[in-house]
Amino acid sequence: MKKANLQDLSKKIPIFPLTGAVLFPGTQLPLNIFEPRYVQMIDDALASPGRLLGMIQPEKPNQDKNNKSLKKVGCLGRISSFNEAEDSRYLITLTGAIRFEVSEELDVTTPYRQIIANYDDYKNDLEHQNVDNIDRSKLLALVKRYLEHRKILADWEIIKQTPTEQLINYSGILVPFTPEEKQLLLEAKTLVTRGHALEALYQSYIFDLSGEKSDQLH
Repeated sequence: MKKANLQDLSKKIPIFPLTGAVLFPGTQLPLNIFEPRYVQMIDDALASPGRLLGMIQPEKPNQDKNNKSLKKVGCLGRISSFNEAEDSRYLITLTGAIRFEVSEELDVTTPYRQIIANYDDYKNDLEHQNVDNIDRSKLLALVKRYLEHRKILADWEIIKQTPTEQLINYSGILVPFTPEEKQLLLEAKTLVTRGHALEALYQSYIFDLSGEKSDQLH
């Protein structure tokens, strides 16, 4: 997907608050949309020029429905593909564009929520990410050890061929980290700091699972 232009991005966006579902710039997130209010949100988004909506986590997992608090940072996504199911569902793919902070939540008549998004701190998401300062071999070793300890089956040849940026960002989507850990990765200022945070998470899980000193991987 062509990189978005900041000037083309609407600051008023619909949001999909969902615990544990985190979107990163340049990644794709499949979603099954079945709640009527969110089906309408997709209808409206598909009718708009940019097909944009924001993914964001509620402040607390399983928080009371009357608690409308949101995390500070989410990610804007573009509906890059969709299929309409017969039972009034949508199967969509969101492609991450740029992270945002919530400036304010709007008082709206739509059944879904809308906010004013501030992209100012995340303009770098629209630029090429430099991965020179990331130790790829160390990261791959951690991924492999983690998969082995969790007994997760994965195609290692595909993982080895995955570009470093995607290896880092898709770890935040696909690995069963906690919602708070995923948010930590999302809020990392740069790809390099996200990579370091990811290494620390992998190391802590490996240590917890095996009792080994994960710094032996250095």
